[in-house]
Amino acid sequence: MIGVILVEKGNYSFDDVFTKDIVKYGRLTLLGAIPLCFLPAIYLWLVHDAVPSMQVILTGWFLIASIYGVEYVVTPISYFPILGISGTYMAFLSGNIANIRVPCAIVSQDVVGTEPGSNEAEVVATLGMAGSVITNLIVTTVAALGGVWLYNLFPPIVVQALDYVLPSIFGALFALHAVRNPKFGVFGLGIALIFNGFFSGLPTIALVPICVFGTMIFGAFDYKKGKKAIETK
Repeated sequence: MIGVILVEKGNYSFDDVFTKDIVKYGRLTLLGAIPLCFLPAIYLWLVHDAVPSMQVILTGWFLIASIYGVEYVVTPISYFPILGISGTYMAFLSGNIANIRVPCAIVSQDVVGTEPGSNEAEVVATLGMAGSVITNLIVTTVAALGGVWLYNLFPPIVVQALDYVLPSIFGALFALHAVRNPKFGVFGLGIALIFNGFFSGLPTIALVPICVFGTMIFGAFDYKKGKKAIETK
C-alpha cells in the first residue's frame, strides 16, 4: 500500500508513484525473458547439434498457436481488471496465471476488502502475487528435488484427483465473483451452458472468447443502462 499512501499524502499521482516504474521495468524484464526462453533450444543446437528444419519449427509453432492462440488475446483482456498494469507484467513474466496468480490476487483483494478496479486493488493484487511467486519458487525447488519420490507414494485415487485441481480452482473463482455480481454470474454461466449444449461441436478456442467477450459486453451494457437510470433520476 506504499504507493497509495504516498499518493494520499503528497501531490503525486498514482501513475507517478507506482505505474511509471512498473511499466519501465516490466517492459525490460519481459523483453529480457524472451531470449531466455530460447536457451534450451540454443543449448541443444550448440552442444548436441540438434537443429530441426524450418518446416518442423513452423509446424510446431502453428500447432501450439492453433491451440493456445486465442489466449494471446483473451487472457490479457479478461484478467486485466483484476491484475492491473503491474500485476499483468508480473503474471506474464512468472506464468501460472490462471491457476496461481489470479486466484492469489483475488483472495488478497477479498481479504483486504479493496474495491475492484481501484488503485488499492492493483497494489494488493501485486503484493499477493509477489508472495505467490516466492512461495512457488520454494515449492518448485522442493518438488524438483523430491517430487518424483513423493508422487510415487500417493495412492492411485489421489493421483486421479490431481486432474481436477485446475477445474476446482476455476469453479471457486467463478463462485467468488458470482456471489459479488449475481447478474453477471448467471449471464456468463448461461452463455456457457447454451453454447456447450446446443453448439457442442464448437472447439474450446471458439467457446472461451464467446463466453468472455459476451459477458463483458453484457456488463458494459448493464453499466451504461444503470448510469442512464441514475442520470434520469
